[in-house]
Amino acid sequence: MNTLKSISFIGSGNVATHLAQAFYQEGFLIEQIYSPNIDHALELADQTDALAIDNIMMLNPTADLYIVSIKDDEIENTLRLIADKNIFITHTSGSIGIDVFEKTGFNNYGIFYPLQTFSKTKPVHFLEIPICIEANLEEKALTSIAKQLSNLVYHVSSEQRKKLHLAAVFACNFTNYLYHIAEDICLENDVNFNILKPLIKETAQKISLEHPKDVQTGPAIRRDDKIIESHLTQLGNQKDYREIYQLITQNIKKLNE
Repeated sequence: MNTLKSISFIGSGNVATHLAQAFYQEGFLIEQIYSPNIDHALELADQTDALAIDNIMMLNPTADLYIVSIKDDEIENTLRLIADKNIFITHTSGSIGIDVFEKTGFNNYGIFYPLQTFSKTKPVHFLEIPICIEANLEEKALTSIAKQLSNLVYHVSSEQRKKLHLAAVFACNFTNYLYHIAEDICLENDVNFNILKPLIKETAQKISLEHPKDVQTGPAIRRDDKIIESHLTQLGNQKDYREIYQLITQNIKKLNE
């Protein structure tokens, strides 16, 4: 298979929505959108001139590529329900190995993993989104269509991708939760959270030039124990926040040991 021109999506969530829209804008034919919730399927199908279906048995075997973009826990069971095992099929998960396709009887398969946080209502610029590729047979074809969306295409094994996903949880999900804590502290004390946003941007920009370890700042790296104790006191009876503060502080102190 030299060229991939038509795609069907199994899933209609955040990742599927952005990928389907991006491929549609690049001139790909989006054949079908599957979701067990027909309203969700219809919403994305309307945006991409596709056919919406809510029964996986109605999936036509005519597309050049099938992209499974659903919850990780649902991937294997959903794959088992697909009748035609000769289609070229991929999934977008960061943590599910490529071997899930072999276990479910497919012959031609791969991974199409865009490493970004997606929300349906927030536009993204795919040219700046890394896409991690892996395939058993059609890696060249998969790489070709990835390069039509992004300038950052990488060949990453399943084991590497699992570790990358783990790193992404720290870099994105956990960091976002810390933003939540910061906002919560601001709200409780009638302080505008927007005051922190330039600091957040500057911190993120620094690691484009330096290693995170080399630009670590704050009372923990300075071992300013009086400030640390003051912060813990201010957190008062917020046990969860105190434990997070103490654990991160202890680990930052170990950086230069």
